[in-house]
Amino acid sequence: MSYEKVLQAKSVIIGTKQTMRALKQNLIREVIIAQDADLLLTAHVAETARELEVPITYVDSMRMLGKACDIDVGAATVAIKK
Repeated sequence: MSYEKVLQAKSVIIGTKQTMRALKQNLIREVIIAQDADLLLTAHVAETARELEVPITYVDSMRMLGKACDIDVGAATVAIKK
């Protein structure tokens, strides 16, 4: 499951703005997007990742994605660095 990918990753970027910035800098190996996040927040990340041919994985819960990142709030998007 993708939560384990986040837990095992050496370096992750948490949050939509930071993920977008890192995608544009070609620093990302994979993007994880929570399906229960607001589509307005995640649509641009998904579109940019597709354009740059970065794999996208969807998970069910923002809360669980945040927990996998060891933060106390939910995370809409997380990027795994190269």
